[in-house]
Amino acid sequence: MRDISEAPRRIIKKKGGHGGHHGGAWKVAYADFVTAMMALFIVLWIVGQNKSVKDAVSAYFKDPTAFQTGAASVLKGGAGAGAPMGPKTPAAPAPTTEGEGKSGDADRRALEATATALREQIHSAGHLARLEDKIKIEIVDEGLRIQLVETTQGIFFDVGSAKVKAGTQEILALIGREVGKLPNDVVLEGHTDSRPYVGPPSYTNWELSTDRANAARRILDGAGLRPVQVATVVGFADRRLANRSDPLDSANRRISIIVRFQKEKEPPLRPLARPISQSPPPARS
Repeated sequence: MRDISEAPRRIIKKKGGHGGHHGGAWKVAYADFVTAMMALFIVLWIVGQNKSVKDAVSAYFKDPTAFQTGAASVLKGGAGAGAPMGPKTPAAPAPTTEGEGKSGDADRRALEATATALREQIHSAGHLARLEDKIKIEIVDEGLRIQLVETTQGIFFDVGSAKVKAGTQEILALIGREVGKLPNDVVLEGHTDSRPYVGPPSYTNWELSTDRANAARRILDGAGLRPVQVATVVGFADRRLANRSDPLDSANRRISIIVRFQKEKEPPLRPLARPISQSPPPARS
């Protein structure tokens, strides 16, 4: 019988796994390379800047707390290439436009004083006081606005007419005397409701609203309003309703006298390129 100990032994060799792409060592090397390239680009950028930028960058690394936090940087394009970065400085005051600042405050105070004077004079005149609730005097974005708001019966103008009533003449004369003391321009607007005008086809709410605004202008002029103050006389018909929910409301029929803030002055009209009456140049054959 054969001795078991003499049987040949089998040797099994196990091969260890090989790390893919040499493991993760390459990532560290690549990160170092990218960091070095970024540093190189920053150095090249700084070298290409002017002295003020170089000094600012140097000062920043010496004392970062001296620079305002969150300020726009030249790298982000906030100050533009070549603009110096520096310590936080107080912002310069925004430039004031015409009509603002001290002169604008004085202008508003003058209009408010005129509004107060008008209210007091209308209130103290017993025969005019009954119309107080139909005379709206207020400061709006454009300036001082005075509105004569009609009723169904017509208390300022005859119904469907530009004929001014006696009480309206007194009110407009009072307004003309007060507004004539100011340097401000004046705009007169006429408004109607959406009820179609009953009369000749050639006369509509457009003509009526314009005629009423112009009738008010004539009385204002005669009472003390200087003609040069009148900037515009316009009729809007029913295009600017005071009560949009009810186009037929009599409150839509009104005259608006707007004493404009001085900053609201319109630029002078440009002259036409050629007179309207001039015939166009003949066409070339």
